[in-house]
Amino acid sequence: MDILRSLRAVAEASGTGVVDWENAGEAAKASTVPGALDLTPADRRGYATDVRDARDRLREVAGVDFAVPETIEVQNRHHWIDANLETFRNVMKPIEATATPAMPGLSRVVNTGSMAFALGFLARNVLGQYDPLLLADEPTADHGLYFVHPNVVSVAADLDVAYPRFRRWIAFHEVTHAAEFGTAPWLSGYLESRVERGIDGVSASGLDPDAFVELQTAMTAVEGYAELLMDRAFDDEYADLRRKIDERRGGGGPMTRIARRLLGLGLKRRQYERGAAFFERVANERGLAAASAVWERPEHLPTDGEIDDPMAWLTRVDP
Repeated sequence: MDILRSLRAVAEASGTGVVDWENAGEAAKASTVPGALDLTPADRRGYATDVRDARDRLREVAGVDFAVPETIEVQNRHHWIDANLETFRNVMKPIEATATPAMPGLSRVVNTGSMAFALGFLARNVLGQYDPLLLADEPTADHGLYFVHPNVVSVAADLDVAYPRFRRWIAFHEVTHAAEFGTAPWLSGYLESRVERGIDGVSASGLDPDAFVELQTAMTAVEGYAELLMDRAFDDEYADLRRKIDERRGGGGPMTRIARRLLGLGLKRRQYERGAAFFERVANERGLAAASAVWERPEHLPTDGEIDDPMAWLTRVDP
């Protein structure tokens, strides 16, 4: 970690854009220890086996057929920053295209620092990621499945759980996302359209509240279904893992809690909680097949109100 190099990269932000993306990535990596990636043969076999077994179990339990991405990477924190920098940049493109800050030089420095902070914080906390390639320049490219190995190892130690068991549980969560997007080929386009509508509204100095509500509701369904299915498909005890990871999502020191609030991670936690409660109720009432009906077509996505009233959704969809 080199804080001075990080600050220098931010201070030297240049170019014509709202953000100097090259310097944002450099600053994020300078402020973040990459972490060890000296994988043993057992580690490599473990990740491969966990992903394969998760795929097979999820196919069996959910009764759905899907493929895992060909791109499965075990990364360190710097690799994760590099892999996600372009995603951040694509999200910001419409805003950058229309932004006219009064003090462009100062604004660029501030924005570059903000992006570096976000990338660095997330890189130090993300365990795994299924990348649906929203807003990608090449939308036909294969989706990605990433595991940030140093974080998986360190969090397992912090939670006092066996690393291989914890790694396997995380693999089940990320492969569940692959199952969702594989089962619902329309989902990527649906989410992307809501992101674009929301960003276009911001860049035009207006808001499209419906787009943001629909996006948040869809992501609540994505995360909630993953929570339900990973637990029901996982082939080991998971109650202690669920309790400890839930505590971690709301824990940390004062600076960590502030960072989570600034980055909207409290909203992410709320998505997990609301979505999991919705699907748990649906599955208990009508079975897992009823819960899986949400991915049959966009119209089956719950509304924001239905997330808190699962019986209303069941009455409307009647799977």
